[in-house]
Amino acid sequence: MNDLGSIPGETLRLDIDEAGIECSARLLRSGGLVAFPTETVYGLGADASDAEAVARIYAAKERPSFNPLIAHLPGLDAARREGVFDGLALRLAEAFWPGPLTLVVPAASGGTVSDLARAGLPSVALRVPANPVALSLLEKVGRPVAAPSANRSGRVSPTRAEHVLADLDGRIAAILNGGSTPVGLESTVVACLDGRARLLRPGGVTREAVEAILGFALDAGHESAEAPIGPGLLASHYAPRAAVRLDASRVEPHEAVLLFGPVDPPGAEAATARLNLSAAGDLREAAAALFSSLRRLDEVGTGTIAVAPIPRTGLGEAINDRLRRAAAPR
Repeated sequence: MNDLGSIPGETLRLDIDEAGIECSARLLRSGGLVAFPTETVYGLGADASDAEAVARIYAAKERPSFNPLIAHLPGLDAARREGVFDGLALRLAEAFWPGPLTLVVPAASGGTVSDLARAGLPSVALRVPANPVALSLLEKVGRPVAAPSANRSGRVSPTRAEHVLADLDGRIAAILNGGSTPVGLESTVVACLDGRARLLRPGGVTREAVEAILGFALDAGHESAEAPIGPGLLASHYAPRAAVRLDASRVEPHEAVLLFGPVDPPGAEAATARLNLSAAGDLREAAAALFSSLRRLDEVGTGTIAVAPIPRTGLGEAINDRLRRAAAPR
């Protein structure tokens, strides 16, 4: 590896043992980019306090610089050094961390997350992941680690190491290979600003679970796609190369189909390719399989992926959110 810029040469493949984690931590502390597993998807990590390292994330992902990044930390104490937690934020952090919840809170005056990682905003997006490999890595780095999903911007998020390499091989310093990620959807994003709690992005923690802790209904996000205050809020996102057609009640012969549940829509038997997120109709199973299934269908080379209707309750809200963004005009 000649330098730690956006095109570092060969991407190191590292095991999730002590040596691999220590090597990853060294690379991150020196400004390099390292992909690592979380319980949601693989993250593309950089030292969040180093603006140059953060810029390498944007370059590697070809990501719009106005889209803020999540800073990952090993625990609540470390997070409170970076953000100001009101009673609502503290309640949610204590209930769901470590776990797939990101909190957008006012940036602390002594915080180290760079202005670039915050996209110039007075708020900061913080998360404590549940994956033990990620937590061990964050402990060894000793700094906040900005880590959006480890894929080219707008593409399908990676749930396995080979997904990361398909998009970023040769563009990042290393990848920690931790196998498949169990949740398969990015974190839920809740903004706790001005005494309000707003759901900015549904994800691995359901709206119902968050509202049960808060004791009241979350406000709607209503964020601008041109200048979002949280990650993952661009209208066109998680997009395969193929067009995506939602709530398909019938499958055309030239289409691939993404199914859900035991009953196939008419025409599914003649599809160019077919995958079922969960034949049993299990939303948790469907969430874990979503991005991998989109990638597999996209690899067939079809022009359109028809998606069967999926319930919008529980994790179905997050699944439909990702599918809506995948289907958005580009």
